[in-house]
Amino acid sequence: MLTIHADSRGHALAVRGERIEAAGPLAELSAGHPHARVRTWPGILTPGFVNLHGTELLERAYHPDPREAGTLGTEPLTGDALRALALDDARWGASARRGVQRMLAHGTVAAACEPFRIRAVQDAVRRTGLTVLPRPHHPGGTPSLDPLASDLPPETPPARTPGSAACFAVFDVHDETELAERGATATCVATVIAGRLLFRRR
Repeated sequence: MLTIHADSRGHALAVRGERIEAAGPLAELSAGHPHARVRTWPGILTPGFVNLHGTELLERAYHPDPREAGTLGTEPLTGDALRALALDDARWGASARRGVQRMLAHGTVAAACEPFRIRAVQDAVRRTGLTVLPRPHHPGGTPSLDPLASDLPPETPPARTPGSAACFAVFDVHDETELAERGATATCVATVIAGRLLFRRR
């Protein structure tokens, strides 16, 4: 089934399966594909982000379960706080899944990672659908779920063109300048990876 994703500016992507079939103005794509399902999003369609700190956020941090907020808080735990938890495989896997979900909520479509050392993390991340890119060295900057807050220039995937993987994000802002000013934390509306809607703000 063909789905057309369109933003407030009238920019649109026609997606079939895992691939982008066409890109252009909504009116043009709708006319060319009159039977397609149309999703209209507030804000702007962007390629999404590559989070360069995938290793630090998924294998060197623990993302507390909401039920643990009373004792562990809600922010990722690292360093001594992480070591004190003595996590087993089940908790590592659950943490990695929550970490990926939190990345998706910031418009992240890919994470750069060193090879995972914890099998439970590797398996959990693979099942989420997040694209994992090789990372030959530490990129510097400050690990953050919001790539715009990492003290590094934001990195985005290649431009979305017909035939390329349908990976993109939607931010409820007027333009890229407002996105840079407000950040991804409160503005991400949706994240799509390989044609699958993996995050949608309710």
